[in-house]
Parts: sequence; C-alpha cells; structure tokens
Amino acid sequence: MAAPEPQRWIADRYARNARFVADLGEPLIDMLAPAPGEKILDLGCGDGALTKKIADCGAWVLGVDASPDQVQATAALGIPAAVVDGQSLTFDQAFDGILSNAALHWMRRPNEVIDGMWRSLRPGGRLVGEMGGAGNIAAISQALGDALARRGLDSNAAWPWYFPTPEDYRGRLEARGFRVDTIELIPRPTPLPGDIRDWIHTFGGQFLSTVPDADRAAFLDEVAAALRPALYRPQGQWVADYVRLRFSAVRPVEGDA
Repeated sequence: MAAPEPQRWIADRYARNARFVADLGEPLIDMLAPAPGEKILDLGCGDGALTKKIADCGAWVLGVDASPDQVQATAALGIPAAVVDGQSLTFDQAFDGILSNAALHWMRRPNEVIDGMWRSLRPGGRLVGEMGGAGNIAAISQALGDALARRGLDSNAAWPWYFPTPEDYRGRLEARGFRVDTIELIPRPTPLPGDIRDWIHTFGGQFLSTVPDADRAAFLDEVAAALRPALYRPQGQWVADYVRLRFSAVRPVEGDA
C-alpha cells in the first residue's frame, strides 16, 4: 500500500466543488459579531470567501491556512493572508476574535490547536467555530473504507479527520480555560453542487492517493454505487451526510467568574 499523500487543496477546484462550505458558514459571522476596528483571525480561511465577509463588517481580518494555494486565493481578494499551520499558532494576544469554519476537523492535534487559539486571543476575546462533529459523513466514510478494504488497503492509515463529540470538545476547551457559551451537534444533510466523485476528489484526496492510478476510476464508481441508495435524491442531486459541531467560547478576563 502506498503511503497516503497529504490532503492537497486546489483553490479553483475548491471554489467549484465546495462553495457551499463558506455559504453555510455565514451564521458564524453573526455569532462572532465582528465590530469595526476589531482584529479577527480566520483560522483555516480556505479561499477567502468567508474571510471577505468578515472584512466587509469593518473588522481587520487575517486569513491563515496551511495551503499556499488557498492563501494565494485569499490574498487575491485584497485580504491579508499567511500560510500557517493551525496546530502551531504563534500569535500572542493579537486578536479580539477568532472564527474557524470547516477547518478544525483537519487538525489532528486538537489540544495544540486550542492552546494556540487561547494564546492568540486577548482576554475577553471570542472564539466561534464550526467543524465536522461525531457522525459526520458516516456513510461516505464507510463506503470509502469498504472500497479500500476490498483492495486490501487500510482505510485507517488514510483517515485525515477529527470529528469530536460536544462533550469531548467542550472538555478540551474548558481544560485550557475557555468559558464555553454554546456547543451543539447540528445534523445538516448538504446538497452538493455536483457528483459525489467530485466531493471525493476535493475532500478525500488521502483515500484516493492510496489507490493505484489505473484503479481510481473504478474505485470512485464503486463508492458512488454504494452511496447512491442513501445519498442520491430522485431529482438528480447528491446530498452529503454532514453533521457539524458548532460552538462559541470566550477567553475570560482575569478575575471573571
């Protein structure tokens, strides 16, 4: 078995197949309520579509992402952006708020991420996020794993995500000192703009990278056939079985209860 390659983000493919990610993340801006003059960190900014909407509120916003291609797309919108590993944040009380949408579940060292977010926020700073939660894409994951297993390949080695329960993530946030105001799982079946194969190409690169090139088309057809009864609608649209974990928290001012 070939070692899984790291997930690669290609900005134009992401914009074509995953625009719904930013669109569905808009409620997070209302939760964060960025004010003019505030400094906001968009952690895992992707191609900057949601980052720009934060900037349009009048706040100064920095977009950071581990993907150089996505950072370049964000910078092309006129937004400050930098290539940064979210598991190694080095900011020191630089921000009034942090927003993270559909990014934290790609970071497999959550305690290090939470430590970095804590350090990055000023006392009283707000943290608002949404990520894949427990049960997210369960059917898709099962179909991918089954198709790999039939080829003698190990899906566990290709697994790229961290999908926590509310109890797990609340505990990690509170252990670092955050006051958690809200945290909940939100089942959200999500219509896709195209074929389920496009979703796998966009988000499942680590699974695909373990399959020999000559077999990838057959692999994708096999996964699609397995998912069709559950995720394909009669009107001709694929619907991903998303479950999101949405939360808001605060780094308390010293002495606050």
